[in-house]
Amino acid sequence: MSEREVERGSGVAVWRQIGEALADDIRNKLYGPGEQLPPEPELATRFAVNRHTIRRAMGELELSGLVRIEQGRGTFVQEHAIDYAIGRRTRFSQNLAAQGMRGHLEVVDSQTLRAPEIAKHLGLARNADILHIQMVGKAEARTIDVAEHYFDPKRFPGLEEAVRESRSISRALTQFGIADYTRKWSRITAAMPSAPVARLLNQPKTRPVLQVEALNVDIDDVPLQYSMTRFAGDWVQLTVSDND
Repeated sequence: MSEREVERGSGVAVWRQIGEALADDIRNKLYGPGEQLPPEPELATRFAVNRHTIRRAMGELELSGLVRIEQGRGTFVQEHAIDYAIGRRTRFSQNLAAQGMRGHLEVVDSQTLRAPEIAKHLGLARNADILHIQMVGKAEARTIDVAEHYFDPKRFPGLEEAVRESRSISRALTQFGIADYTRKWSRITAAMPSAPVARLLNQPKTRPVLQVEALNVDIDDVPLQYSMTRFAGDWVQLTVSDND
């Protein structure tokens, strides 16, 4: 534990001194990647301050990328970024398995809607119904992305249930005779998350996300799936490859 003590009247805010002391603890490996920091009451006792001051220090550490705050769980040391490959065959579970991690998808919400621009991507009429499935991608127990997936519901009746059961879009599509599909194109940008997306990613709204817009096609080059995926920028490093 850092030997640094809080000096009141030093000209440096107390919460900032606490943040620096905890940052020293993290850099000195007192708390490893993914490890939970002591709870607020314990830290308040250690530094002889109130919990509001501890929260201010933790907030600054989160903005600096050293920790992440999970609502209802606590504060954890930030892990190293996951390498996530974007290529002709981008598969969530396979990307994580290649790094020795288990991953799966969970359905958050689904609905049928009409969206002319998305219908255009899918090669459908502007007023066609579209199946929208919102999902979170999990690496072990942690959420690393929030994705909006869009399909033709007439082509894939019951797809939402199949995705829920299999926790995988690829496995669900095999039930409809889609043994393989490829990425037609991807667009990668940085963006600020909406409040609901930030909440699902367990991050502040002020932290940017990596946004990947993409279109997948079947073996006949027919549009299959349009998606917009938002990755936690401090947990995921995107790599682009032309390989399968």
